[in-house]
Amino acid sequence: MQLLTGNPWPDLFGQCQREAFHLEVRDTYAVPNESEPLRRFLDGEPDDNAWFQPWGRLVQETTRRGVRVTRVRVVTVPHVDYQRWLLALTALNAEAGEDIRYIPRHQVSADQVPADDFWLLDDRRVVFNLVDINGRAAGVSALTTDPRVADFCSTVKQSLWPLAIPYRNYVARRAVDMQQ
Repeated sequence: MQLLTGNPWPDLFGQCQREAFHLEVRDTYAVPNESEPLRRFLDGEPDDNAWFQPWGRLVQETTRRGVRVTRVRVVTVPHVDYQRWLLALTALNAEAGEDIRYIPRHQVSADQVPADDFWLLDDRRVVFNLVDINGRAAGVSALTTDPRVADFCSTVKQSLWPLAIPYRNYVARRAVDMQQ
């Protein structure tokens, strides 16, 4: 494994030729630059989402080159506050070009979902965002090109992607469920 510090995503996405796939399996994340926007959301305050713009630009640049940026979020229902906030923000990801899909955790078996999030780049490189025991970003990621790890992550992606509900459909379905 190669440890990556700082912000490796522009370089990693820049090297991507076909797809950058992200699997998210935790219900909450302790990302430092998200704490204030999350607080605003929970307090019902407006947010200009300026903090999101670097990510949005990176996704736009990547998708303009013909590289797909895809993501599956395995979430507990009912959603915790963090996931409610992410769901409200996902429109920004979609506008930037990401294809984000959701799977309610109770609809998949535990053995279908690995314990750790990962990014799978072109089905051959895997990046793990390392976190501490409290779920806070450790400020470092780990990259591997081990074919066994990449094959495992690719198999997980192929297993979960068809089960995942596209963002807009998930939001619509959730709105109907809340009306009943």
